[in-house]
Amino acid sequence: MSTVQGSGVVVTGAGGGIGAALARRFAAEGARVVVNDLDPDRAKAVAEEIGATAVPGDASEIVEEARRLLGGTVDVWCANAGLASGGDAFAEEAVWAAAWDVNVMAHVRAARALLPEWLERGSGRFVSTVSAAGLLTMVGAAPYSVSKHGAYAFAEWLSLTYRHRGLKVHAICPQGVRTDMLTAAGSAGELVLAPTAIEPEDVADSLFDAIEADRFLVLPHPEVADYYRARAADPERWLGNMNHIQRKWEGARA
Repeated sequence: MSTVQGSGVVVTGAGGGIGAALARRFAAEGARVVVNDLDPDRAKAVAEEIGATAVPGDASEIVEEARRLLGGTVDVWCANAGLASGGDAFAEEAVWAAAWDVNVMAHVRAARALLPEWLERGSGRFVSTVSAAGLLTMVGAAPYSVSKHGAYAFAEWLSLTYRHRGLKVHAICPQGVRTDMLTAAGSAGELVLAPTAIEPEDVADSLFDAIEADRFLVLPHPEVADYYRARAADPERWLGNMNHIQRKWEGARA
C-alpha cells in the first residue's frame, strides 16, 4: 500500500495480540516500524521477527525516542496499548485511575507530542484501538467501558477538529478478538465476546481497508454498526436487551 510505504509507524502495546498484528502488517506494507510494549522481551521478539525497532516502556513516554529512531518524523501513531479493567461501580479508585490513564490519557499525551509537527506539515495519522465497548458497553467491566468511551470520544474529537488540516484518524472498534485480553475477560468474555471472536490479523485487515477508503470508523465486526444504530434509535430497548445479558451472566456465575 503506497499510503504507508516508507512511513515511520509506532505501534504501542505491540508485544502480542492486535498490536503485534498491526506491526506485522505495517512492516509487510513497507513501513518503518517501532514496536512498543511494557514487556521488553515481547517487544524485542516482535521487532526482530519483522525487521523493526523495539522501544519498550510506558507508551506515554516514548514519543521522542521513537521519533529519533525513525529519523526525526513519526507519520503514523497506533495508540493500541490498553488495559482491560473489570469491575463494577465499586471498583477501587486505583483501578478506575489506571484504566483512564492507559486507555485515554496515553492517547492524549501522544497527540500533544505529535500534533504540532503534523499540523505544521499538513499530514499525520492517528490510529486508536478503542473496542466495540467504546461504542456500546461491556458487562462486568465498568472502568473498561467508561474509559473506552473516552478513547472513542477523543479520537472523534481529533478527527472533527483537524481533518481539514491533514490529520487522518481511525477508531478501531472490534468485539471479541482472540488475544490475552479476551482470556482475561473471564466469564463475561466467554458469554459476550468469544462466540464471534476473530483473529488479530482480521483487525489489521480491517484497518488497512479503512486506510484505503479514508474511513474513520473501523468495524472488524460489521454487526457492531447495527448495534450502534439500535442503541441510538431506541435507547430503552437497547438497555433492556443489555440488562438481559447482564442477568444471564449473573445467572451463569451463581
